[in-house]
Amino acid sequence: MSMRPVGLPEIPEQTVVVARAAFPKGSLPIRVRDRLAGVFIDEPFTEAFGVRGAPGLSPGVLSLVTVLQFAEGLTDRQAAAMAVRAIDWKYALGAELTDTGFDAGVLCRFRARLTGNGMERVVFDRLLEHCKEAGLVTAGGKQRTDSTHVISAVRDLNRLELAGESVRAALEALAVAAPAWLAGHIDVTEFAERYGPRVDGWRMPLLQTKRDRLAQVFGQDALALCRAAWADDTPAWIREIEAVSLLRQVLVQTYIVRIDARGRQVIKKRDADDGVPPGQLRLASPYDSDARWAAKGDGLFWMGYKIHLTDTCTTLPDADAGTGVMPNLITDVHTTDATVPDVKATAPIQRKLAEHGVKPGEHYLDSGYPSADLITKALKQGIRMVTPVLLDHSAQAKAAEGFDKNAFTISWKTRQVRCPAGRTSSHWNPVKQHGKGAIVITWALAQDRGHRLSCGGGQRS
Repeated sequence: MSMRPVGLPEIPEQTVVVARAAFPKGSLPIRVRDRLAGVFIDEPFTEAFGVRGAPGLSPGVLSLVTVLQFAEGLTDRQAAAMAVRAIDWKYALGAELTDTGFDAGVLCRFRARLTGNGMERVVFDRLLEHCKEAGLVTAGGKQRTDSTHVISAVRDLNRLELAGESVRAALEALAVAAPAWLAGHIDVTEFAERYGPRVDGWRMPLLQTKRDRLAQVFGQDALALCRAAWADDTPAWIREIEAVSLLRQVLVQTYIVRIDARGRQVIKKRDADDGVPPGQLRLASPYDSDARWAAKGDGLFWMGYKIHLTDTCTTLPDADAGTGVMPNLITDVHTTDATVPDVKATAPIQRKLAEHGVKPGEHYLDSGYPSADLITKALKQGIRMVTPVLLDHSAQAKAAEGFDKNAFTISWKTRQVRCPAGRTSSHWNPVKQHGKGAIVITWALAQDRGHRLSCGGGQRS
């Protein structure tokens, strides 16, 4: 596919007449075309398209369709249908009234081409530049940043469902990419019966013993498939199939292989004693390798991502008179894994704002974003962070009860800790937690009950 930069086509005269008559007060697509046509041009997308082959649809037109699609909450099929039957959409796209539109699959392939070439922010950055040129966004003003959750468009799976569905996803991918190889390594009839329909908790046995047996079957099938894929005589591209590599990761995080008393190799589902990967590494779906489970506050628990939105919040001096209200405009969109804490996003957001020439003079944030180091560095760069600061981020400090690490006296030489009640610890245990070194301190159980209740029986550092 090739691209010939043309941008948005001229609006046909008949389309203009009909659209103005149908929408005398205008509509969102009409206003976007009239005021922002210069944002949706083809040149920024040149590197994502070749110079040979049949010419494809204008990326400027497709990016405008994508924006209108998001604004109205439409699916690809609905957006393609709107481009055919909606007069104001035809006006925005510069299409004839008799234009038959395009296939809905074009939108999915267009988004894939953008993400594959790192062009997700092209339209947003051009719109930001347009707002700067119009004087709607300037450096040195007030901006605020906050995060919200983004739910991944996949099913929520428990550990048993995830194990089975990961095997099914790998089988589906291999059946398309390497059917002959797959038939030579598994019993197709047996696997087709077991993994034909999607793995669903509603179809699983109610008795726990049967569910445990099913979990073991899923694990054995996953192990057999992975061993076949990673065998020396297997082509390397087999294990490079995404569903196959994800199956291996799910296998490791869900099961453990051991040698029993008879010397046999057995596979069992991991429990708390066996250890599980931390949340930032643990897969939640075989169809979205980046989605993660996370919690925000006490009432929000979701699987997906986290998005940080920064917008202007400057009010002009004469706003009270009703003559100078400055619109609040989004200046940056920063997406992370759901498990990434807000404080990790502060510096990248401020860096991108500076790169685009809209560095704020005052940056308003909640208590999850700052640290003493970040506040100091931002101030040196001309950004004053206006935010409450939690001096101690420990669970005890947030809950305003119990004792934090600062309340204990630590002797690294003797490897002992004295608690606020004056008792000395009995055990010092170096461990690994979430891939990092830690030390678990415990006190003897023989000490009086009141002391154990007041100090919690242990301390981690």
